[in-house]
Amino acid sequence: MFTLIRPINVGLWAVIILTFLVVCVPAVKAQEITREKVGAGDYGDFVVGPGKVELPLNPGESRIVEMTVTNRLGEPRVFNIVTEDAAGSQDPSRAIVLLGDDRGPYTLKDYLHFPESSFILEAGERARIPVTISIPEDAAPGGRYGSVLVTTTSVPNDNRLSSEARPSSAIVTRIGTLFFITTPGEVEIEGQLEDFSTVPDKKFFTKGPISFAALYRNTGSIHLNPYGTISIKNMLGEEVGFVEMDPWYAMPQSLRYREAIWEREFLFGRYTATLEINRGYNDLVDTKTISFWVIPLKLIIPAVGGLVLVLLLLRYIVTRFEFKRKQA
Repeated sequence: MFTLIRPINVGLWAVIILTFLVVCVPAVKAQEITREKVGAGDYGDFVVGPGKVELPLNPGESRIVEMTVTNRLGEPRVFNIVTEDAAGSQDPSRAIVLLGDDRGPYTLKDYLHFPESSFILEAGERARIPVTISIPEDAAPGGRYGSVLVTTTSVPNDNRLSSEARPSSAIVTRIGTLFFITTPGEVEIEGQLEDFSTVPDKKFFTKGPISFAALYRNTGSIHLNPYGTISIKNMLGEEVGFVEMDPWYAMPQSLRYREAIWEREFLFGRYTATLEINRGYNDLVDTKTISFWVIPLKLIIPAVGGLVLVLLLLRYIVTRFEFKRKQA
């Protein structure tokens, strides 16, 4: 025996499904820029944070990172956000190069997204900006490097700026957050200490403190974070100084310069400094040793001058004494 079931109206089904989705499925909150009053004061500048974001992300994975912009300019300002790719440099004095409209060899420009490209902050306000980093499914292993840059202009008169508008005022400055994103897999990791010297590079100094410089070359395809220590010994082989070199970043295919200071003023004699640098991978350590002299001329010249005067005085006394003896 069969029972005939009357078909339900399609419109009714649609209403039931829609009701289920609204009631039972939690809503996904849209990401947006939020503002808060922090009373940052009038320092004539604005602050962007954090300075650097370093994340591993797999192909197809996304992550939201929060940036903050604080208006300390003492007046309402328009803030604009742009992305630029970043790359290393063979100039040791340039830690990183922002490429403007150009696409870098390790591009991240298309993978950084934010809710608005322009917004207004009142004086003493802070904006919290969710930046979404999305790595495509077919992304190859390796590093990707870019920056989210913030610029500021004056607020146009009688206009609170639509999301697409751009004021014509001159830009004050650019501050940004660097993004270092690494996709795991088979990558080329290679770097080493290339040089170690004093700053300036010379063998004789007249006083402390003494500055040192390490030159590190990254020839791989991802950034590295080398770190190390400098130990200083005197002429007797005793360790008289120790300086830590905190981790710093070296971009792929770049030459990176790093300074450290031995904060000791009174020095005298010959010293030997040994740098041990951990390359930042596989616990590999490079070592280089240099030597230098510190001769404090400001102390030695008066001392030598005084000694010369004493010797001349003694010679004068002796010669006068002998002259009197001869006359007697």
